[in-house]
Amino acid sequence: GSDWPARIRDETLKAFAQGIEPVAGAREVLEALAAREKPCCVASSGRFEKMRFTLGATGLLPLVEDVLFSAEEVAHGKPAPDLFLHAAARMGHAPESCLVIEDSLPGVQAGVAAGMSVIGYAGDPMTDAAALKREGAHVISDVSALLDLISFR
Repeated sequence: GSDWPARIRDETLKAFAQGIEPVAGAREVLEALAAREKPCCVASSGRFEKMRFTLGATGLLPLVEDVLFSAEEVAHGKPAPDLFLHAAARMGHAPESCLVIEDSLPGVQAGVAAGMSVIGYAGDPMTDAAALKREGAHVISDVSALLDLISFR
Protein backbone atom coordinates (compact mmCIF):
# COMPACT_ATOMS: atom_id res chain seq x y z
CA GLY A 1 0.00 0.00 0.00
CA SER A 2 0.91 3.66 -0.15
CA ASP A 3 1.31 3.87 3.62
CA TRP A 4 4.73 2.16 3.58
CA PRO A 5 6.72 5.32 4.46
CA ALA A 6 4.64 5.73 7.63
CA ARG A 7 4.96 2.00 8.45
CA ILE A 8 8.74 2.10 7.96
CA ARG A 9 8.98 5.21 10.14
CA ASP A 10 6.87 3.60 12.88
CA GLU A 11 8.88 0.37 12.82
CA THR A 12 12.16 2.33 12.81
CA LEU A 13 11.02 4.38 15.82
CA LYS A 14 9.97 1.22 17.65
CA ALA A 15 13.31 -0.49 16.96
CA PHE A 16 15.11 2.70 17.93
CA ALA A 17 13.18 2.90 21.21
CA GLN A 18 14.05 -0.68 22.09
CA GLY A 19 17.73 0.00 21.44
CA ILE A 20 18.05 3.20 23.50
CA GLU A 21 19.78 2.87 26.83
CA PRO A 22 20.40 5.81 29.12
CA VAL A 23 24.06 6.72 29.55
CA ALA A 24 25.33 4.71 32.53
CA GLY A 25 25.10 6.86 35.64
CA ALA A 26 22.91 9.56 34.08
CA ARG A 27 19.88 8.77 36.27
CA GLU A 28 22.05 8.81 39.42
CA VAL A 29 23.46 12.23 38.53
CA LEU A 30 19.99 13.67 37.81
CA GLU A 31 18.63 12.24 41.06
CA ALA A 32 21.62 13.57 43.04
CA LEU A 33 21.09 17.05 41.57
CA ALA A 34 17.36 16.93 42.40
CA ALA A 35 18.03 15.71 45.95
CA ARG A 36 20.40 18.64 46.51
CA GLU A 37 18.05 21.10 44.79
CA LYS A 38 20.69 21.91 42.17
CA PRO A 39 18.83 23.07 39.05
CA CYS A 40 19.60 21.36 35.76
CA CYS A 41 18.11 21.25 32.28
CA VAL A 42 18.49 19.64 28.87
CA ALA A 43 19.50 21.98 26.02
CA SER A 44 19.58 19.98 22.80
CA SER A 45 20.10 20.51 19.09
CA GLY A 46 17.31 17.99 18.64
CA ARG A 47 13.67 18.91 18.18
CA PHE A 48 11.31 18.70 21.18
CA GLU A 49 9.57 15.70 19.59
CA LYS A 50 12.87 13.78 19.34
CA MET A 51 13.97 14.74 22.85
CA ARG A 52 10.68 13.60 24.40
CA PHE A 53 10.88 10.36 22.41
CA THR A 54 14.47 9.45 23.32
CA LEU A 55 14.21 10.61 26.94
CA GLY A 56 10.91 8.75 27.24
CA ALA A 57 12.48 5.58 25.84
CA THR A 58 15.31 5.76 28.39
CA GLY A 59 12.93 6.47 31.27
CA LEU A 60 14.67 9.79 32.04
CA LEU A 61 11.88 12.08 30.78
CA PRO A 62 10.05 12.43 34.13
CA LEU A 63 13.27 13.83 35.64
CA VAL A 64 13.67 16.62 33.05
CA GLU A 65 10.37 17.10 31.18
CA ASP A 66 9.79 20.58 32.65
CA VAL A 67 13.28 21.82 31.74
CA LEU A 68 13.75 20.93 28.07
CA PHE A 69 15.20 23.52 25.70
CA SER A 70 15.60 22.99 21.96
CA ALA A 71 17.55 24.69 19.19
CA GLU A 72 14.07 25.13 17.65
CA GLU A 73 13.66 28.07 20.07
CA VAL A 74 16.69 30.11 19.00
CA ALA A 75 17.99 31.71 15.81
CA HIS A 76 21.32 29.87 15.79
CA GLY A 77 22.05 26.36 17.05
CA LYS A 78 25.34 25.05 18.39
CA PRO A 79 28.22 25.98 18.04
CA ALA A 80 26.60 29.41 18.56
CA PRO A 81 25.98 30.11 22.28
CA ASP A 82 22.31 31.08 21.74
CA LEU A 83 20.72 27.87 23.03
CA PHE A 84 22.77 27.74 26.24
CA LEU A 85 22.23 31.45 26.90
CA HIS A 86 18.48 30.98 26.33
CA ALA A 87 18.37 28.02 28.72
CA ALA A 88 20.34 29.89 31.41
CA ALA A 89 18.08 32.95 31.11
CA ARG A 90 14.91 30.83 31.33
CA MET A 91 16.35 28.95 34.33
CA GLY A 92 17.26 32.28 35.97
CA HIS A 93 21.03 31.82 36.17
CA ALA A 94 24.00 33.85 34.96
CA PRO A 95 25.96 32.03 32.24
CA GLU A 96 29.17 32.10 34.27
CA SER A 97 27.48 30.16 37.08
CA CYS A 98 26.43 27.36 34.68
CA LEU A 99 28.09 24.04 33.97
CA VAL A 100 27.58 22.43 30.56
CA ILE A 101 28.01 18.69 30.03
CA GLU A 102 28.54 17.96 26.32
CA ASP A 103 29.65 15.07 24.17
CA SER A 104 29.91 16.95 20.87
CA LEU A 105 32.42 19.43 19.50
CA PRO A 106 29.77 22.03 18.51
CA GLY A 107 28.26 21.66 21.99
CA VAL A 108 31.58 22.28 23.73
CA GLN A 109 32.20 25.28 21.45
CA ALA A 110 28.71 26.64 22.29
CA GLY A 111 29.26 26.25 26.03
CA VAL A 112 32.64 27.97 25.90
CA ALA A 113 31.21 30.78 23.71
CA ALA A 114 28.42 31.23 26.28
CA GLY A 115 31.03 31.78 29.00
CA MET A 116 30.07 28.60 30.88
CA SER A 117 32.27 25.91 32.42
CA VAL A 118 32.23 22.87 30.14
CA ILE A 119 32.70 19.19 30.89
CA GLY A 120 33.28 17.03 27.82
CA TYR A 121 31.77 13.57 28.15
CA ALA A 122 33.82 11.06 26.16
CA GLY A 123 32.22 7.80 27.26
CA ASP A 124 31.62 6.70 23.67
CA PRO A 125 34.86 5.36 22.09
CA MET A 126 33.93 7.24 18.89
CA THR A 127 34.11 10.59 20.71
CA ASP A 128 37.23 12.63 19.96
CA ALA A 129 38.24 13.38 23.56
CA ALA A 130 41.34 15.30 22.48
CA ALA A 131 39.23 17.64 20.33
CA LEU A 132 36.79 18.29 23.20
CA LYS A 133 39.74 19.13 25.45
CA ARG A 134 41.33 21.34 22.79
CA GLU A 135 38.09 23.37 22.58
CA GLY A 136 38.16 24.03 26.33
CA ALA A 137 36.32 21.16 28.00
CA HIS A 138 37.40 19.27 31.10
CA VAL A 139 37.08 15.74 29.73
CA ILE A 140 35.66 12.76 31.62
CA SER A 141 34.79 9.30 30.30
CA ASP A 142 32.62 8.11 33.18
CA VAL A 143 29.42 9.93 34.18
CA SER A 144 29.91 8.97 37.83
CA ALA A 145 32.92 11.33 37.77
CA LEU A 146 30.32 14.12 37.60
CA LEU A 147 29.25 13.36 41.14
CA ASP A 148 32.80 14.12 42.26
CA LEU A 149 33.14 17.22 40.06
CA ILE A 150 29.82 18.90 40.78
CA SER A 151 30.15 20.81 44.00
CA PHE A 152 27.45 19.45 46.26
CA ARG A 153 28.02 21.96 49.05
